[in-house]
Amino acid sequence: MNTHRISRLGLPALLPKYILFLAFCLVFAAHISGAPGREDAVKTDTFAIAVFIPGVVAGSPTYEMLVAGVERAASERPDTTVKIVEGGFNQGDWEGSVTALAAAGSYALIVSSNPALPEICRRVSEDFPEQHFLVLDGHLDGHEKIHTVLYNQMEQAYLIGHMGGLVTTGSMPGANSDLKVGLIAGTEYPIMNQVIRIGFELGLKSVNAEIRLDFRVVGNWYDAAKGADLAAGMFDSGTDVILTIAGGANQGVISEARKRGKYVLWFDSNGYNEAPGIVVGCSVLNQEQMAFEKTILAIDGGLTYGSAEIVGVRDGYVEFVEDDERYVEHVPESIRSSQHALILSMTSGKIEFTMPVF
Repeated sequence: MNTHRISRLGLPALLPKYILFLAFCLVFAAHISGAPGREDAVKTDTFAIAVFIPGVVAGSPTYEMLVAGVERAASERPDTTVKIVEGGFNQGDWEGSVTALAAAGSYALIVSSNPALPEICRRVSEDFPEQHFLVLDGHLDGHEKIHTVLYNQMEQAYLIGHMGGLVTTGSMPGANSDLKVGLIAGTEYPIMNQVIRIGFELGLKSVNAEIRLDFRVVGNWYDAAKGADLAAGMFDSGTDVILTIAGGANQGVISEARKRGKYVLWFDSNGYNEAPGIVVGCSVLNQEQMAFEKTILAIDGGLTYGSAEIVGVRDGYVEFVEDDERYVEHVPESIRSSQHALILSMTSGKIEFTMPVF
């Protein structure tokens, strides 16, 4: 090492020789002891995963299950890392966040879940063609770097609609003679308007064609006070059971139902423990298991990119939860028996629906 080079770094030009020698020895010792240099700094055998949440994890069953499934897969495969990125509720920011993850060049796989994400990933892929994506609850076929899985939410909504019909026509203490059922959504979006709402109403009317649907929108995915206000208006107008799909606003709906002695239906996850005796039906997506299985395949090199799957009741990824003790305790056997008959018809394929893709 020449003293001229050191002086350019701001060190004294006439550094004592013994200090130079000592510095050299330290560098050499570090090298032979295995301290990481440029080649060692990056572990090429590490499989890094970024999970992009288009919203926030807390309070969203779909995203909570997504994270749990990916993290469970990572725990079963050595040298796998997971980073969770919450994109917030402004959909206009999501593409920039996904772009930043792809631009980092650090992630072998970007995982997400939302009907809007396949198209966002397709656009990001134009600038970062080597990036691989796994998107659940969305659909895009034929892109060589993207694998998608879409749940048949028409079937999911029909299942919970049938339960709502049984509650409003039944003799449970909180039910009244009005054939009216509510649906509260966080916001309106294509799947809500063209799949869930339609499937839910079909399920209601399969019990009694005279049942009317009261559909209202919070305007966001977090306002519990607004959720409670909407629920109060519905109950005042004769509704006795509400399906709530409104994120954090769900808690407002539950609170109002508890005050009135009315009922709530739950979507995407098992919500009986949210309010035993108030939440009387849950139609779920087995998102955690799907996220686990697909992530394991990706890590092991077996995930088929370019394909788009649609799964439903017969595949075991869409279900109505009927084995929970709180459901058994609070819902009369006559209603449970009728709901079970529907479940058997759908698992056997006697009743099935085509899931629209957008």
